[in-house]
Amino acid sequence: MAIASVGLVVGIGAVATLAAWNDNEWVLGSTAGGDAGIGSSQFNVQQNREQSPTVDSTWDDHQTEPTAGGLTFGLSALALTPGDSTYAPVALKTTANSIAGSVTLQAPVPSTTIAATDPDGLLWGAMQYSVKVTDAATDCSATTWADFGTAVATNVDFDGTLSTPPTQDVDAAGGNIQYYCFKVTLPVVPAGVTDLNTLQGLTAAPAWRFAATSAD
Repeated sequence: MAIASVGLVVGIGAVATLAAWNDNEWVLGSTAGGDAGIGSSQFNVQQNREQSPTVDSTWDDHQTEPTAGGLTFGLSALALTPGDSTYAPVALKTTANSIAGSVTLQAPVPSTTIAATDPDGLLWGAMQYSVKVTDAATDCSATTWADFGTAVATNVDFDGTLSTPPTQDVDAAGGNIQYYCFKVTLPVVPAGVTDLNTLQGLTAAPAWRFAATSAD
């Protein structure tokens, strides 16, 4: 409380002055829970590439193409014959201190860390991929593919355009898990290939990105 200085007439020609009291009130930014300070939220999505992640599974970050986590396709992935497909799983969720958000698959690009044997891009241009997603832990294989979940991409050429795939929500603090199954196929009749023999002995190294965005 403060009292301002005032002039008080005591007698003719005489004035007395009262001193002022001063008081200060400060406020500190805090939360309803009593935590002091104001800060920014965190948003972080991690991945796991096991067949069916468990509670004790290790989740980690691979946020750039050169450090991409390796999808584990079957041994036959390096020996595909026209008509063959190979499968690999990956699961995504947020970390314990993350807010919610969403993830959207992007079209593949050639890896910068794995040397492909495809100088003319023949195999890259011939291959196709499909991706499905489910929120229930499910093995990713030829046996489970038909009933795995919702299609994210279907028979898309490696060098084709991925047209607006659906976006998947990831809840805050790892509240849910999105399980993906990747299927890579060497078609029986690849588009633009007149002689299948030109594809023999080649290798390609596709790298996919999930674009993650935090919720408002």
